[in-house]
Amino acid sequence: MLTSDELLKIVNHYLDSLPYTRKPSTLYEPIKYVLDLGGKRIRPILMMLSYNLYKDNPEAILSSACALETYHNYTLLHDDLMDEAPLRRGQQTVHKKWNDNQAILSGDSMLVLAYERLAKCDSKHLEACLALFTETALQIGEGQQYDMAFENRSDVTVEEYIEMIRLKTSVLLACAMKMGAILADASKEDADNLYKFGEQIGLAFQLQDDYLDVYGDAKVFGKKIGGDITSNKKTYMLITAFNEANEVQRKELETWIGKKDFDTEEKIAAVTKLYNDIGIDRMAKEKMDFYYEQSKKYLDAVAIAEDRKEELKAYAAAMMKRQK
Repeated sequence: MLTSDELLKIVNHYLDSLPYTRKPSTLYEPIKYVLDLGGKRIRPILMMLSYNLYKDNPEAILSSACALETYHNYTLLHDDLMDEAPLRRGQQTVHKKWNDNQAILSGDSMLVLAYERLAKCDSKHLEACLALFTETALQIGEGQQYDMAFENRSDVTVEEYIEMIRLKTSVLLACAMKMGAILADASKEDADNLYKFGEQIGLAFQLQDDYLDVYGDAKVFGKKIGGDITSNKKTYMLITAFNEANEVQRKELETWIGKKDFDTEEKIAAVTKLYNDIGIDRMAKEKMDFYYEQSKKYLDAVAIAEDRKEELKAYAAAMMKRQK
């Protein structure tokens, strides 16, 4: 079986060697730029690790695995545009390096390329993989719509937030796990359990992303710390802070949320201090740990030898110890 580091090298080599020979080249330059920025390649690695549970030739599904990475980066490209984010992985976002229209059009082409790359899978599994991918893509759009709608609401609950991040983030990790199992001819029960494993890991991973946006190191995290705070983004951190704050703390939070003109660093420092005083950092970690522990139950239920699960277990554990 291959390690996650070996799979990362294989994925990066494949993505680096993809030709972009169609014209106009200006349409494809941002696509190559985005994929060349690197990243953890979590989705293709999870898909290949899932496949590798059953079969020893994960390179056979490389195109389909990289289809998910292409799709994921397409969503990031458009997310950055919608969020007006200046940086992605420490580099300029596409709409900043080029312009808004270029980000839209090149992103649309990335989505088409994702389907093209996915369609290169084994023909006997093509229908199932396309159905799973299409359903996943629709759910991710639904999650993004909920995320945008939450910006105009002050009554978002933790339960609503968890469902939003399940749709926006978790289902693609779940899709990667299940698709790898399908392509490896796994049983339906195993494929479904691997889907749930990926879903729970995805929830923990997104909650960790929220945490790092407040408590991470900008140089390591690859994007500006405190962006969620300055934009009043409805995260687990902010929603829980309002739920757990005393009257004085709640009024201070409301004051910062309501300010139109403010010093960015002052707001980040003030809200972070409130989070610390309320104990949000501890509660966020506890929530992450809960979903991580839940994920283990579904992996335990997968009916294969435990030694074949070791690399996947190690990779999931490493995901939860990241600083970026």
